[in-house]
Amino acid sequence: MTEDDEKSAPYRAVEWRSDTILAHAGLAPHAFHGFVNPPLVRASTVLYPNAESFLDRRAKRYPYGLINTPTIEALTTALTALEGERAAGTVLVPSGLAAIALPIMAAVRPQTTVLIPDNVYYPSRRFADECLAAFGARPVYYDPLSNDLAAKVDGASVVLIEAPGSLTFEMADIDAIVAAAKRAGAATVMDNTWATPLIYRPLERGIDMAAYAGTKYFGGHSDVMIGSVTANAELWPLLKKLHGNLGLQAGTEEIWLTLRGLKTLSVRLERHEKSALEVANWLRGRPEVARVLCPALPDDLGHALWKRDFGRMSGLFACVLNGGMDEAKRFLNALKLFGIGSSWGGFESLAIPAELGQSRTVRPWTEGAVIRLHIGLEDVADIIADLERGFAAMAKG
Repeated sequence: MTEDDEKSAPYRAVEWRSDTILAHAGLAPHAFHGFVNPPLVRASTVLYPNAESFLDRRAKRYPYGLINTPTIEALTTALTALEGERAAGTVLVPSGLAAIALPIMAAVRPQTTVLIPDNVYYPSRRFADECLAAFGARPVYYDPLSNDLAAKVDGASVVLIEAPGSLTFEMADIDAIVAAAKRAGAATVMDNTWATPLIYRPLERGIDMAAYAGTKYFGGHSDVMIGSVTANAELWPLLKKLHGNLGLQAGTEEIWLTLRGLKTLSVRLERHEKSALEVANWLRGRPEVARVLCPALPDDLGHALWKRDFGRMSGLFACVLNGGMDEAKRFLNALKLFGIGSSWGGFESLAIPAELGQSRTVRPWTEGAVIRLHIGLEDVADIIADLERGFAAMAKG
């Protein structure tokens, strides 16, 4: 490779630390006349200079717009670099749910089971319940807080991990789950959206594929729908093949905006973490709150595992109210700063009531109403004042 080729190749840079990777990975300014950011390449057709070149197109770097462009390559290069040396490659998909479904479909085998944590993101459960039968497999749900996975892992081809758990933020023993899966010969997939690779790198801990809703912290501005999956060397050929055979690809503009969002991921995550910890600790002293569901707090049941594996938090956690859904509605309806809406990871604070009745089959939820909070980038004093407004309305009855 010549010096010019080195300058034009997208940076992989696995030797760099995470913040440097975020700033530089995927950029190749000398390939684009010295401009720092890669262009937004909207493309379908790629023209070839002659018939021979066309017939050899599958060996080309950019054979067709669906498969690869400089824009796609920039983001996949950056995300692969973020996962560390065990990462073999990354594919992009149109949503976080697609990022969960794709690696499961790539690794599942007929006449096997797929183990799903009972506190999983509900659309992942819906996919497992309604779609796995088409692959000759069936879902089996396990309690991530007990050792019941050991009794269920035989006969499994895939084990899904989500930590902390969706809506209620329990911390599973990830290392123990991975060890059990490896003994059974099952592939492991982790939804690592909450932590991002800045807090936890699944592949470095023995997990086969890491899935992300890039809609959340990667994009960071509540204006994109995108997902990604990064695989180790063993599973990468299966993932890449299925991704191509399904014709999946994220939208060009979404890819470009996500690459732009990555540049500020570290500084945004630091602010989300700092504010969320302050709010979580403040909520612990509120009489309206029965329990704060946040593994970063020392009194949380999952704190030791969180400290071992993560050591940092993002802006998403929840609290259990001293009350039911009526009180939760009064609380939410009084909020002015917090939006009531799905998703999270953007600049704004969000609050929703957790719908737990349909999503727990192994360990049904028996406590009070749960409010999930995403703490945004607003001034934390204004965030707390808004929550106080909600509690005042909740108390009025």
